[in-house]
Amino acid sequence: MINILVLCTGNSARSILLESILTHHSAMRITGYSAGSKPAGKVHPQSLKMLHDYDFPTDHLRSKSWDEFSGPDAPAMDVVITVCGSAAGETCPIWAGAPIRVHWGVEDPAAADPADWDTAFQTAYDKLHVRADALFALPFEDMDTATLTKELQTIGTL
Repeated sequence: MINILVLCTGNSARSILLESILTHHSAMRITGYSAGSKPAGKVHPQSLKMLHDYDFPTDHLRSKSWDEFSGPDAPAMDVVITVCGSAAGETCPIWAGAPIRVHWGVEDPAAADPADWDTAFQTAYDKLHVRADALFALPFEDMDTATLTKELQTIGTL
């Protein structure tokens, strides 16, 4: 099993969605975590609604700082994936730990007008799910760091 930390700025939407997909659709091969460099303090209600609609557990989800993953008692991360988008000029956090760091940019659905949330969140979820499925198809447990890094970078372009 590998640990993957998903980072964005607010930790209320994209990173929460990918954390859930990685943890609950990987056949227990991945434990997903998420955090933000400037956490919103709460999970976006549309994230919770969507995950609930897809039968993901949501009671443990919360918006949290990446500081929780930098202490001595934090789980060791094998991979860190940033999911920040570029449309709003968003700055992605930079993580110093973990041997593998890649970017899977997705535009922030939480920045959409509330009337567009359904579409924006579905678009983000679908893109993240396609990428997660591509990861699940790999024998990542048996890959060396350089090979896995290259594969994860390619997945980020899907």
